[in-house]
Amino acid sequence: MSNQNLVIRLEPRSISACASPDKISFIKNALQHQLDVFEQSQDADITLDLAPTGTGKTKAGLAVLKHQPNNSAVYIASTNALIEQQTEAAKQFVRDANLPHVVKSASAKDIKSWSDDKVGRRSGEKLYNVLRNPATIFNDVGANTPIFLVTNPDIFYYATFFAYNNLDRGNIAAGFYTKFSTVIFDEFHLYDAKQLVGMLFYLAYSHVFRFFENGRKVVLLTATPEPACELALQNLKQAGVKIAIIDGEAGNTNLLPSQTAVNLELRPKPDSKEEWLAELAAEVVQRFRERPDENGAVILDSLDNINCLSTLLRQQGLGDDIGRITGPAPKKDRQRAMQCKIILATSTVDVGFNFERHPEPKRQNLDWLIFSARDRAAFWQRIGRVGRVLGKSETNIDSEAIAYLPANAWNEGLTFLDTTGGRTALKEVLDTLSCLDKPFLTAYWRSEASLEIVRPLSEFEEALQNLSGAELIPKLFETLQSVLGGNRTWEDYRYRIKVLRGAENIAKESLEKLKKDWKYIKGGQAFVRTYIKVKSPEESDDLQAGRITLEAYEDVFKEHEILAELKEFAEVFSTSYTPLFSFRYSLFESLPIRDPHGLLLDESEETQIDPFHLLRYYEFVQNGDFIEIKSRATAAYKLSFRMRCYKTRQEFVNTDLNKLTAFKNCTVIRSIGEAVRPTLELQALSRYLLPGVIICPRTNAAALFQLRKQGIISYPINIVCDNGEKEYEFLAGLSGILTMAMKFKQLRLPDDEVLIV
Repeated sequence: MSNQNLVIRLEPRSISACASPDKISFIKNALQHQLDVFEQSQDADITLDLAPTGTGKTKAGLAVLKHQPNNSAVYIASTNALIEQQTEAAKQFVRDANLPHVVKSASAKDIKSWSDDKVGRRSGEKLYNVLRNPATIFNDVGANTPIFLVTNPDIFYYATFFAYNNLDRGNIAAGFYTKFSTVIFDEFHLYDAKQLVGMLFYLAYSHVFRFFENGRKVVLLTATPEPACELALQNLKQAGVKIAIIDGEAGNTNLLPSQTAVNLELRPKPDSKEEWLAELAAEVVQRFRERPDENGAVILDSLDNINCLSTLLRQQGLGDDIGRITGPAPKKDRQRAMQCKIILATSTVDVGFNFERHPEPKRQNLDWLIFSARDRAAFWQRIGRVGRVLGKSETNIDSEAIAYLPANAWNEGLTFLDTTGGRTALKEVLDTLSCLDKPFLTAYWRSEASLEIVRPLSEFEEALQNLSGAELIPKLFETLQSVLGGNRTWEDYRYRIKVLRGAENIAKESLEKLKKDWKYIKGGQAFVRTYIKVKSPEESDDLQAGRITLEAYEDVFKEHEILAELKEFAEVFSTSYTPLFSFRYSLFESLPIRDPHGLLLDESEETQIDPFHLLRYYEFVQNGDFIEIKSRATAAYKLSFRMRCYKTRQEFVNTDLNKLTAFKNCTVIRSIGEAVRPTLELQALSRYLLPGVIICPRTNAAALFQLRKQGIISYPINIVCDNGEKEYEFLAGLSGILTMAMKFKQLRLPDDEVLIV
């Protein structure tokens, strides 16, 4: 079928003003959904507010604080930029509602900046003391003052999954699990799989350990709930959790305009990047020249596409009228961009960003929007950014939008869209398009990533050993399994975590200590059994049958060579799983860069950037502690890896292909065509072991195609063996674990077990 452009008019949206504003007089110009959240959360354990973007869901969530005005609370904002914004909103709300809370922002940077006069300098120690007694850190806080902490999913995850250092993690986890009577998750429809797992774990824990029975209130704020998450919440409801769902647009009285009509054009995203960027630039220039008084924005998923578009528009003379809001852009650049006629943005603005302008226009802040969308959540989030008029004096001026969707959407049925049916017809069709699914949510929960939830469970089990409450750990696992899925038993997972702990602990120890104490290291014996199973299956059978015991290996592990092999295997094993317990998806840490020519930034010169983005698109030199960008690469570099493998090719295929593991002797190569380009040896790219999966690109072509459609990147890797070399495909870090869950090819785990989903 022809991928013709489709035009549809989305009718204006309205939202109900509050019918009984006196009940929540602490909210000025209250809306009905805010009152509904306030009232229904009195009885509900979990309250979902599904009001559209830009209609005051934050205040609705904050209203729940009034039910337990003297108890502490936590607000999880999706990004650090949103932490700043919501901290100020919370401070104002606390004043308006006459609440006693002290509001503190708690990003990693904030925590590091907290005073260390009264406690140590460790961030974990500071965070624990703030949870225990805020007055320990802050001089402006009374001894019994409840705290309202505004943090992000990273901090929340590390706290609740025992991921801080050994000295602090137990204390911090205990604080996050027991301290807060009100917990608010903002914009959770934009959470990735790991963030959702962390949130759902917390909800299940609150249910099983009876925190809901004792009054804990959880508020979930989202305009577009993810179907997989809706199913998980339904399972919690069946387990006895009381859930209230507030549809912000259900009422039809006291209506206030919230969004103008939007004249929307749906276009297939071109395959050619150059063709697409030229089309985008022409569209922006035409709109600016024909209607210079209007404000607009372009939102794209790729940072490089935004930077290329910025260059094209500057070449057309629009430099003073455009501004970029991207991940690397510092606060000063973002503030300037917000006042520009044309804002170029990445997904950074998907999360609670309001496109505020000063002075405030009487009409909508955005008259037009051009955007791309990989999935339904991104589509509805972005279309909700244009034409917002709640509280405006001019509300009847139509807005315009162009949405670029995957070309597959037309083949899957978008062509049959009833273009006279408005929002309802559009939603019905988009809901049927598999190309807009986010399959990795379900895949993540089914995969070896299930181990992620077992780690905190094992920490709880250890802490509660021989105490009341220990019997709840298997029940919590069963609840989580009913919510997330999976076929392994609690005993299976429990043992696998024990093995992993043993690997981590053995990897840290010196050979001298291992020689004496390998039997007494936590998890060490379990890991040694796994080592024997992999290295000598026959002996493992004897060990399993009881014909020999581990004591028989005491003399064996006094041999330096065998002990070194055990330690190396532990390093590989534990590193293979490292991405599972880390919140950082990228393979390498961001680098400090200087951008004197404005290739990434509009006003500032310094920022942080992913090293692979730097390698792919820019020429640069080392300048002291910074890397200075000199120019844009004439063509994007191809990035690949090279690995020296001291085995034959067949041995590599037998032992390392299609297997989650960690690889030694890997180097990053960048090239154009067949020509390899020498580049600086970046220290950030020097890693002893790289975790991931290597697969054959030919036999897994369909899998790789699907992965790339979902934004999961793989890299060519040239394996240089003793008897020749061959190119494969490398899925680094968490991508490898996700690949396993896709079932395109059965993959093995580090101990040669086959993944069971």
